[in-house]
Amino acid sequence: MLKHAKLGKFSTRLALISGLLAGAAVILHRLHVVAFQFALPVLAVSTLCGLIAALLGISGLFVAMRQRKSALSSLTGSLLGFVVAMPTVFTLLAASGLPRIHDISTDLDNPPQFTAVPALREATDNPLDRLKPDNLTQLQQAGYPDLKPLQLKRPAPALVFDQALQLAESRGWAIAAASADLGTIEATAVTPVMAFKDDVVIRIQRNGEHTQVDMRSVSRVGVSDLGANAVRIRDFLNDLQQSLN
Repeated sequence: MLKHAKLGKFSTRLALISGLLAGAAVILHRLHVVAFQFALPVLAVSTLCGLIAALLGISGLFVAMRQRKSALSSLTGSLLGFVVAMPTVFTLLAASGLPRIHDISTDLDNPPQFTAVPALREATDNPLDRLKPDNLTQLQQAGYPDLKPLQLKRPAPALVFDQALQLAESRGWAIAAASADLGTIEATAVTPVMAFKDDVVIRIQRNGEHTQVDMRSVSRVGVSDLGANAVRIRDFLNDLQQSLN
């Protein structure tokens, strides 16, 4: 068999295996069959296999071009390999340089507290005491200096509360508690791919002539959230402000 044909077939097979590994890791984790400690390493292996398949496919393409032979199998392998590997690669690249933390708050001096959510969490989940790492505040300030409380001039706290609750429900978050009197909303968000659970608390209160909205988002598992909690807070507060204009 010609060299390019061997490369093409091997890259395609390896890409298919990597796709099956990635799909199995995601589906089995979403179905709670395997823990994230197992699913993530399998996903890492599938990403590595996808990259290798893509490189082998590209090598097969060059060989086929020199030999003036069909490069379909090599092209298939390289494309499938990239399709499998790129989502994880892009996610890691986007998170490079971000702090390895998973508890983000707009108020670092007096973070909103959870009262209902702790009863829904497992003993092995990340703690909510914000004691680790020791420099959590400094890490967040360095990584997400733009995160701060939302200050609203006109709407009364009751109106802001109603809109915030509606917005949280529209995102599909599971509402654990909502108190208009306290101005707090607690909910759980689920990430779209791996179905990781992140807990959210929103605090709405009068601050002089303004209505102040603070938000905290905490991942239940993992050391780094890859920036997900900061994005969630930023997007929610932006949407809330837009909806009240």
